[in-house]
Formats: sequence, C-alpha cells, structure tokens
Amino acid sequence: MKWEIVENYQALSAFAGRLLLDAIRQHPAIILGLPTGRTPEGMYEYIVEECGREYRCFNAARTFNLDEYVGIPPSHPGSYYTYMRHHLFDHVDIRESNIHIPDGSAPDLELECRRYEMELAQAGGLDLTVLGLGRNGHIGFNEPGTPFDSRTRVVGLTESTRRANAPEFQAGHVPTRAITIGIETILDSKRIVLFASGREKAAIVRRFATEEPSEMLPASALRGHPDVTVVVDQKAAELIEELPGVGRP
Repeated sequence: MKWEIVENYQALSAFAGRLLLDAIRQHPAIILGLPTGRTPEGMYEYIVEECGREYRCFNAARTFNLDEYVGIPPSHPGSYYTYMRHHLFDHVDIRESNIHIPDGSAPDLELECRRYEMELAQAGGLDLTVLGLGRNGHIGFNEPGTPFDSRTRVVGLTESTRRANAPEFQAGHVPTRAITIGIETILDSKRIVLFASGREKAAIVRRFATEEPSEMLPASALRGHPDVTVVVDQKAAELIEELPGVGRP
C-alpha cells in the first residue's frame, strides 16, 4: 500500500485526476470504477479541464459507477446518474454505450444487481477503481458489518451516511437504500485509489492506517490488495503518526 499526503483538497484533486488520466493514456480502453460524493468533485473538475485540451480522452474508456440510490429515477436531481452527468459525462467524449450505472428504479432490484455484476464480469473486471473513504469507513455503500466477500446487492444506508448526503436532497429526504458493488467486487480491481480530505476524515483515516482488517471497518479490506494508493490531504492526515517512506508537504 502506497500513501501520498498532499497539502490540501486542491492538491488532492489534481493528484487523483492526473493519476486517472495517466491510466487512460496508458490504456485507452480502460475499465474504470468511479465514485460520487463531495470529495471526487474536484477530481472531476480537474479531469474535465484537462480533457478539454486533449483529443479523444474518454473515447474508448468504459466506466462503472460504484452505486446508485434505490427508489428514485435516473432523472432525479439527487441521483448519481445526474451527478455523473453534471460533473463528468456531459463534458467529456465518453460514448453513451460505455457508461454503466446501476438502475435504482428497476422493478426487480435483485435481477438488476445480478445484471450489473454480470456486465462487470463480461467487461473483464475493473482495471482502476477510485474510492472515497466514508466517515464510518464505508467504501461505495458498503457500511460497517459488510462481509468482505460481498458482491453487488441492495443495502440499507446508515443514518450517518444519510445525514452526510442530505444536502443533495430537497428537505433532506435521502433514500434509505441503495445498490452498491460489493467489497469483493472492488477487491477484484487490478488497481485501487482511496482518497480522503478534510479534518472531519482524520479519525477514520487514522483507524484505516492503524487497525487490523475488520468487517466493522469496510475500507480495511483494501489492506490485503496488492496495488492500493491512499491519497489524503494534511487535514485528513493530522492524526496519523509518521508512516514509513511517507513525507509531508
């Protein structure tokens, strides 16, 4: 596991954006696992700006989003489909057929989960997955207690996760369930990037850095993966004692 501690959120966004774009340049037909939420917004802004200077940046890439809320249509302003349109897809040259997001309004959710997992497998699995670190240690919507061998499925959202996402919904009416790819699905990725920003993430970053793997800390499953890069800014890293080989800006 490699750690990168950068100065601030802007530096974190640029670092993650460069990493993703370098991966696309090296392998244009890459399969990407993409996150949503507030932390990735700066990364997507950086990518959109950089792709404006390049030709056919996302043309051959395929993307699979990590999750989607259950019970709202893709057109809902709080959906992750809308989020991805607004922050990335409407601004780069990605092909519509190469965009994959779970359908949280599907009439048969179990069938939708199996379909999504099968699509991922048929694509050959994820080459690079980018993850945000939730305040309770969740990755995707894999909340504490999630088995490490989990696959794409419907999950209930904790109150802390719903509170964190409330600003995206009118009157704070956040759905109580979501479809998420599972921890084992994430671990099948060839390469993983995990990032966190801000003082409010410092406690969970410290737990991730120091605790033994446990299903009560879903992100800790990543410690057994052979190629993980953790990128945090100084505020998120302020409770970590020195890590071997890691300097601070």
